[in-house]
Amino acid sequence: NDYPAEAIIAAAKRLKCDLIFMGSHGRSGFRASMLGSQTQKVLAQSKIPVLVHR
Repeated sequence: NDYPAEAIIAAAKRLKCDLIFMGSHGRSGFRASMLGSQTQKVLAQSKIPVLVHR
């Protein structure tokens, strides 16, 4: 899948997860160093709670 955030959310739904656990730091650019871009997308799009670890 070319859309990691969507794949993470879909897998969490399929597996009936109660929580999605994500890392906080991305690997590209200043903005991503604050919060990873895929983490941002999962936070914005998921109805399942997301725990972000720094």
